Amino acid sequence: MQYVKALNNKVTDSVRPDLFNHAASLGFGDIHFKIEKKTGLYAIVAIHNTRLGPALGGCRCLPYPSTEAALIDVLNLAHAMSYKAAMAGLPLGGGKSVIIRPNHIEDRVALFEAYGRFVDELGGRFISSVDSGTDTADMDAAAHYSNFIRSTSDRGDPSPITALGIRRGIQAAVKHKLGRAQLEGIHVAIQGAGHVGYHLAKELHYLGAKLTMCDNKQAAMERCAAEFNADLVAPTDIFKVKADVFSPCALGAVINDNTLPQLDVAIIAGATNNPLADVTHAQDLHQRGILYAPDYIINAGGLMQVWIQDAIQLHNKVFSIYDTLINIFEQADNKNASPLTVVDRMAEEILYGSEPG
Repeated sequence: MQYVKALNNKVTDSVRPDLFNHAASLGFGDIHFKIEKKTGLYAIVAIHNTRLGPALGGCRCLPYPSTEAALIDVLNLAHAMSYKAAMAGLPLGGGKSVIIRPNHIEDRVALFEAYGRFVDELGGRFISSVDSGTDTADMDAAAHYSNFIRSTSDRGDPSPITALGIRRGIQAAVKHKLGRAQLEGIHVAIQGAGHVGYHLAKELHYLGAKLTMCDNKQAAMERCAAEFNADLVAPTDIFKVKADVFSPCALGAVINDNTLPQLDVAIIAGATNNPLADVTHAQDLHQRGILYAPDYIINAGGLMQVWIQDAIQLHNKVFSIYDTLINIFEQADNKNASPLTVVDRMAEEILYGSEPG
């Protein structure tokens, strides 16, 4: 997979990637823009691939510093969603949407109703669900105007299922790297105590793991400290924590040229989409002996929950993340390659045949 170093927090005037070339290099697809000044909707839908089925992806609502930053984010995320759906064996393609959040939202319901109309205009080629900055109430509003909305309140919050898949992935990584079948005593540093981070901490605490956590919201951290006996550190210090596992559960590009040298862990396994700022960081981790669980394998539980209706089938599918990762780790060892390299080739074979793109 390809990522752009320029997007950490912003795209500067001096570093502006050619966005058409970037989209083409990722194998797109089509990109749709929508502006509705009345509601304040400035939205982008990126449809990466529909070979296996309609493109499904979450809707982010964040205060992007620029249109370019929003576009790069949605392109990279939609690309990863194609790989995620392919590797999960679901009849879905990959897509994503972003709403550039204004400083003040006058009427949030009206904003997401407008978003629902935008999704509906695409005729079912894109199916939307929740993501960072959105929730089930937002999807309820969007669903007033479109049948192509998931993660509504009748289906519930996908965060617990996503966290279950992350926990299974951490178990697979700990088994492969550390030779430990149980998580009791395993030290996990979790970046982010939001919806998924909280539920992951709950899963890990129940199994006896030691937790260190950070979050930008003090109340979220204090909740985890009280409920799970988690040690708390400042967000800038989480990369320095000596632990068995670093679990990023916030926004992307957190493994970069600045943070990677600080890491003192054996495993990286978390919920964040696109945690690597650049594809070369997967090889850097491999050379340093840090096992990386590819994001679009380990965090696929949320996608599974959005699509699979039967509870037993869903549970079995999420639990199978363990076996999928064990297989990927073993192949990576045999090829002396990073797990990301191995899984990229597997996904591309499904999506494109022998030739990617």
